[in-house]
Formats: sequence, structure tokens, C-alpha cells
Amino acid sequence: MSFRVVRSSKFRHVYGQALKREQCYDNIRVSKSSWDSTFCAVNPKFLAIIVESAGGGAFIVLPHNKVGRIAADHPLVGGHKGPVLDIAWCPHNDNVIASGSEDCVVKVWQIPDGGLSRTLTEPVVDLVFHQRRVGLVLWHPSALNVLLTAGSDNQVVIWNVGTGEILVHIDSHPDIVYSACFNWDGSKLVTTCKDKKIRIYDPRTGELDSEAMCHEGSKATRAIFLRHGLIFTTGFNRSSERQYSLRAPDALNEPIVMVELDTSNGVMFPLYDADTNMIYLCGKGDSVIRYFEVTPEPPFVHYINTFQTTEPQRGIGLMPKRGCDVTTCEVAKFYRMNNNGLCQVISMTVPRKSDLFQEDLYPDTLAEDAAITAEEWIDGKDADPITFSLKDRVSIVQGGYVSSSVNKSLPAKKAGNILNKPRGESGSSGAASSSAGGGSYASGNNNEANEGAPPAAVLSEKDLRTIQDEIRKLKAIIVKQENRIRALEAKEDARNKNGSDAAPASAAAANSDGKASESANDHASTSAATAKDED
Repeated sequence: MSFRVVRSSKFRHVYGQALKREQCYDNIRVSKSSWDSTFCAVNPKFLAIIVESAGGGAFIVLPHNKVGRIAADHPLVGGHKGPVLDIAWCPHNDNVIASGSEDCVVKVWQIPDGGLSRTLTEPVVDLVFHQRRVGLVLWHPSALNVLLTAGSDNQVVIWNVGTGEILVHIDSHPDIVYSACFNWDGSKLVTTCKDKKIRIYDPRTGELDSEAMCHEGSKATRAIFLRHGLIFTTGFNRSSERQYSLRAPDALNEPIVMVELDTSNGVMFPLYDADTNMIYLCGKGDSVIRYFEVTPEPPFVHYINTFQTTEPQRGIGLMPKRGCDVTTCEVAKFYRMNNNGLCQVISMTVPRKSDLFQEDLYPDTLAEDAAITAEEWIDGKDADPITFSLKDRVSIVQGGYVSSSVNKSLPAKKAGNILNKPRGESGSSGAASSSAGGGSYASGNNNEANEGAPPAAVLSEKDLRTIQDEIRKLKAIIVKQENRIRALEAKEDARNKNGSDAAPASAAAANSDGKASESANDHASTSAATAKDED
């Protein structure tokens, strides 16, 4: 008697569901660039999408509550002189985003809370080094202000964004770098290149640890580090069939798993959830999202299911776990761009009957605080990213759970931080908005000047409400004064108009009065002369 044992997994029944159209984002002109990028980046505050723009490159930033049809004249982030190729939100500050462009410049932007009210053209800092287009930007997972950029000049540069300085320069790639990824604590770096090879580097020194042939096909390949140290890659074989593989860093030449999927031409982007060890494969031009679970037992990469849609996808972004809805057992949320301008929101959930917090579905996830500074990292210190329990961020409200905001800030650093400096009176909010929005940058204009000053007080919710009420009153006063000024201007215009109409009549009256006075004077002088003659 034979029987089949079904593999036990709590994610075996994960299913995807697209939200209604009115809960999605419509009328978005997604970039038509041929560069292999996801064209989308998302965090718990904002959704950023690279869009078509005349006269340069731009991307749109939308708060999550601004759903529906987006106005054609919606404000953009548009400071680049060439098309934007890649964007990435800072994992330690939800208001900071980096962008790479065909103009060879990397720009770091500060987005105010609530989104943009006008087009943003002034970045916080420009990172200028690359000689050709920059198609890859990547933040360090645990070190504050550490950003990796790679361009078509075959150069990989690691920056300290806070000071605008280059920390590491890697120039050993013979061709274009397709992808790059740090491991869990940021002590290793894996890259894939157009020469079909996968390489592992020491990111502090730029020394090559190992290299091997990745996939035999000539099309773009991708590689990511998994949480426990293995490497997952996607690419093509010689017959242009799409495939994925799982490798150990110390044996790159011998894949643990190598599986062919299909014969589509689109590059597959592996989106990884480190909390659940699930990998979502999203191909450019595909109408499906395949998801797998990585486990220690063979076959190691287990196929779970496929989410099917009717429209091919142009780009896609994955929400960090701290932005998922724990009340519905949501384990992943995708923002998927179609060619027709619709950004579709897809929720991946695990069906559970209980309304209580499911601890087995939500292990400790990445927090928005940095574990170490850029200076500590380049000096040789490694640290795992700071994690927290989603249960710590929720409070019971009528049997459900809602997120509770927590103000967090890092202590002041001795080195000056460009991201802490305001961009002038005409710019948008700087470090203050970052601190108020839960970012991890210390407030202040110059950390060196404030080194001996007492620490800034953390505002309570009552103080914030008071400040908001005062701002609301000031706005009302400004609106009232503007209406009064408009009324006075209209009255003055009407008075000037009436005065110009009455001018000819008054001039004629003045002329007749003048003639009458002249005749009276002549009569008086004649009478006086006659009287003199009589005397």
C-alpha cells in the first residue's frame, strides 16, 4: 500500500488577491526605458514609480492614501537631466530615496511627510563619479547612509551618503553589472555581470573572494543573498529558457539546485522575504507571479503556487513586512505596474480563522533603525540588522490590530551629515521632517556645532496636536487675508476704471470753467478802465 506524504508548511495555501481598481493607482505614465529594472520602489509611507518625462528624467512619489486616478500634472521628483533607471528607498529613513540616471549622477532626495505639493528639483546631495549611466542603486542593510551604485562604466562605488564621500571603489568587472546584493549583515557582496559570471566581494576592501559561471545564457542574470547565507540566482540557459539556481558561497561552481521554468524572454526579478524564506519570481512582461519556499530539506526550493493576472507587468515593487496588514494575515504586498497606466495592488495572505496576532506568520522583521554607522562599518564592524516584533507595534482596537507610530531617532554623530542639513528656506522640510516622520536621522543643522548642546526633546503626541492646531489656525488666517486682499484689489480696480471714465467729462467741465473765468476777468478789466476815464 503506497501513500503520498504532503509536505507540511504554513505557507502552502498562500493566495494572492488584487484590490479593487478604486483602491489602486491609475493614469501613471510608466517609463518606457528598455533598462532591466523594476521601475518601482515602495515603503510603508510612499510609493515611487519611474515615469516618462519630457526634458529629463523623473519619478512620481505617492502617499499610500492617494489612490485612484492620478492627475496628469501631479508633482514629480524631476532633477535628473536624463531618464531615471533605478530608485531605492533608504531602509533606515522612510523619507529618503536614491535615484540613478542616464545623466551619470546619483541623487538622494528628502520627501516631506504627506508627499509632494510641487515638483521637487533640489536633491539633498549629488553623488558624482560615474562616467556612464547609473543603472543600479542599493542601500546597505544595517549601516546608516551607506549606498552602493553601479553604472555602465563597469564601476561599483560604495558611498557614505551623509558626507558625500566614496568609501570603496570596485573596478574589477569586465562588463556591465546586472545586479548586486549584500548578505544579511552586509559583510559580503554578490554581483552578476554581462560576462555571465557571478562574483563575491569583500565590500570594504573590494577584494574578490570567489567567482564562477552563473547561467550560460547571454541575457541578464540576477543574484540575491538569502538570510542564512545561500545565494539564489535567475537567468537563462543556452536555449534561452529561463531558470533559477541555488548555490553555496563556498561552492559557486556547483549549484545545489538548477531548474528550468519556461521559454519567456523577460528577465526574472527575485523578490525575497527574509522573514518567511519565500521567494517571488516576477518576470518583466509576464502576467504571473510565481512563489517558492526555501527549506533545508530537498528539493530545497519548493514551488507553492502562481498568481495569475490578465495584463502583462511593466514593473513591480514589494512592500517591506512592517507595511503589511497583520489583521488579515497578509505576508506580502505587491505594487504591479501594467502597460495601461494602472498600478495594481496585490495582497498575498495566509487564510486563518483566528483574528488574533499570528506569531508563526510574523517572526521578528526588519526595523527602520540602523544597527551601525557608516564609519563603524568601514572600520570593520559587522552587525545584523535591527529587528522587532510586529506585535510590539500594534494595539488592540475592537478586537483588531492597528499600527501605532513610535518616534525614533539616532543619537547625534560627530561627523557632519549632509542629510541633516536643510536645503534652504525655499526647499522642503529637511531633517526635522525626517525625525517627525519616524526617520533615523538626528535633527540639527550641524552635528559638530551641536556636539555640546543638550539633546533635543522628543515631542509628545499632545504637543504635536497643539502644533498642528496652530498651523491650521495660521493657514485659516492666511486664507482670510488673501480673500481680503483680493476684495480690496477688485475694489481698487473698479475705482480706477470709474475714474478713467469720468476723466473726459471733468476735463470738459474744467475747460468751460476756464473760459467763463477768462470772460469775467476781461469784463472786470474793461469796467475798471471805463471808471478811470470818467474820473
